Order: sequence, then structure tokens, then C-alpha cells
Amino acid sequence: MHIGVSLLLSQTSCLFGLSILTPGAIAGSISKPGTGHTEKLATYQLEAETLVTAERLDSAVASSFPLFDTLSILPGFNAGTQGASNDVILRRIVTTTTIPETGETVAVTGLLAIPASANSTIPVVSWQHGTILSFDQVPSNMVKLSDSNYTLTSLETLFNVQRFAANGFAVIAADYIGKGPLRDGRGEAYVVKGATTQTCGALNTLWLHQALRSDGIDIAATAVASPFSDLDQAWRYWSGKVSFPLPEGLESYPPLAAWIAPCMIVALGSYQLYYDLPGLMETAVRPQYRELAERYWQDYNISAIDPSNAPNSTNLLVDSFWKDYTNDQISALQRQLMTNAAINWEYDSPIRFYYGLADEAIHPAMVTRTIAAGGRYTKGIQVARASHRATFLAGLYGTGASLDGYENVLSWFQSEAYL
Repeated sequence: MHIGVSLLLSQTSCLFGLSILTPGAIAGSISKPGTGHTEKLATYQLEAETLVTAERLDSAVASSFPLFDTLSILPGFNAGTQGASNDVILRRIVTTTTIPETGETVAVTGLLAIPASANSTIPVVSWQHGTILSFDQVPSNMVKLSDSNYTLTSLETLFNVQRFAANGFAVIAADYIGKGPLRDGRGEAYVVKGATTQTCGALNTLWLHQALRSDGIDIAATAVASPFSDLDQAWRYWSGKVSFPLPEGLESYPPLAAWIAPCMIVALGSYQLYYDLPGLMETAVRPQYRELAERYWQDYNISAIDPSNAPNSTNLLVDSFWKDYTNDQISALQRQLMTNAAINWEYDSPIRFYYGLADEAIHPAMVTRTIAAGGRYTKGIQVARASHRATFLAGLYGTGASLDGYENVLSWFQSEAYL
């Protein structure tokens, strides 16, 4: 979220139909998305394991649940019916990857979570965390739970580990380039398609789904929550240049969230760095906010921003951004936003789009457009009264009462994996 805790933009999961993981047997090669084959690209190591009990997971979820369900659209967490079935083993993955946009090879980290009771092959869930306005609220830092006094900050990772790894699945979650313990001062590659897909990261699971299928890898099921699939459309909406009618049956719709402007600043910095667009931040941001934007891109310290001088998503960009040619960098940015859209894909395996009817960042019309174009395997599941974060939570813990008659992602994945 926008003050000190994770913010969810496009929280997602993907279940590989034929992928299995045998505890203790980890291969030393990785598949490069889009190449059509597996290469000996990089070795990787698993650091010392951390055992987290089912009781500790449930306790952490219970205390974190209200932070995501501020309007109480769900009954609340019930350990009796939604609790962890297993203790979980957590291990940090360390490897290297090559950034497609720059050609650099960098060290990256991620999380592997396995039910402690696993003694045979188990299905794998690849989970891509959403926007995190922090450098260290990453999945792999869950291993710090080895310290009984550690206060967990990656709450969306907690929910996924408690839901999937504690109920029979192996969970793999990348920290992403520019985040985590091996960041070494590197800027984030936020919504940079090649870099994030290379590390199984977000824009969202839609990019990863496309890359895996292009590589011939079978996927049994995919679930996405509140995806901003068309970056150009999202930026126009956030800038106030595009509007949508009220969803059917509603009399009002929430205003755009305050945390969208910081997300746009991070995206500008990322595109400036990884797409080699020097001066993009300076020319795209209004003069009165340029120093603030440059500083925030470097430190992600939102508490240092004076609220009385804080931009919002509708006044962050220069007036000419959308209507005239300003300079080559802004034009290149807009072309790249269009190129990186994930709206024109025909899906060949089941995919469900969970979207909220009170999402302060993603209007339902932005999601239904992707669903309509996706083909027969797509399904939209609307969540009444749900904010951006509550949509994510409902997708994991909701029931038919809150999910328009459909089951949550865990129940669906269990049926697909025959668990």
C-alpha cells in the first residue's frame, strides 16, 4: 500500500498443469521464456530453510486480514475453515538472469515455499506479486520468520504461502529485478516487459502466461486479480483523460487512489532506465513535482513527501503529455506502453479474472475488455464492493457469496490439480 506496506496492482497466480517439484531435488538449469527450449543459463542455490508452523501462519493472516478488507466485504478469517493444513518450509532462491532490455546479467532472488509434509511430487504455483512501493517487502524476506521477533511486511506473500504452500502446493515467487537483498542500488524494472517476464514477474501473470505458452509449457489454470492489462489505457484513465460509465447497478464509484501517482513515478524511472530514455522523468513530470519525483524514484520514501505538495495521478504529467508532440522520450514512452499491452491474447487454457466493483485503480471496464477478447477459456468474476486490495483477498479467501457464485482460487486450483 502507499504508506509503508505493500500495494497491490495486479496481484496474480498461475498453476502449471504438468509441473512437479520433488523436495530435495532441484535442477541446476532454468528455462528461458520465449526460446522454445531449456538452456543451461545459470546455476542457482537454495539457502538454509526456515520452518513456519501452520499456527503461526494462521495467526499472521488473522491479524493482517483487516488491512486488506477495510470495508468488511468478507466475513473475516476463520482458522477452522480457512486455516493452514501444513507447516511450511521456506527457502530463498538465489540465481542470475540476463535483462533483455539492457543485456546485463544481474543477481536475483525469490522464494520457494513447500509444505513440510510433502514426500512426493507436488503441483507448483508460480505467484507474481503486485506493485510494492518498497525495495524490501519482497517474497524471499519471508525466510526472516526464522526470527520469532521478525515483523512480516510482505503481507500478500503471506496470504499466498498460507493459502497454497500450507495446503499442498509448492509456491515459487520472484522478488523482481531492483528489489530484494541483492538489489545493490539498482533501480526497479517496474512494468518493463522483458525484465519482469524474465524473472517471472509482473506487469502481471498475463505476460508470464504468454511467455510460457510460447515456450510450449502447459498451464492448467491461471488466476489474475485486478490486472491493468493495457498500460496505455491505464495511464490515460489515471491521468483523467479516459472515463467510463458507472458499472451497472451502482450509483457512485470511488475516486482514484492517492498511491497511483507514486506508481507512475516508479514506472517513469523504470522506463527511463531500462528502455534508455534519458531525461524522461524531467520532461514528463510537471516542473513543480520534478524534484519530488526524482527523489522518490531513488528512495521510495513516501513519508518524506509533504502532503500539501504531493501530486496526484491527474496532475503529475505535463499538460502536453497526451495532446502534442513534446519530445522523443515521451513519444517513445507512449509507444512502449502500447507495445507492452496484454489485451490481444487468445487463451488456450482456463484463466479467471477477479475484478472489484469498487476498485480505486482499475475500473471494471478495463478488465472486461480483456476478458471479452481472450476467447472461450476466459472467465470474469466480479467482486461486489471490493477495493483493489479486497479483490485480491476475496480471490484467495472468498466464497460463492462474495465471488458471484464461483469458488476462490485455492479451491479452483485444488480441483485442477486433483488435490
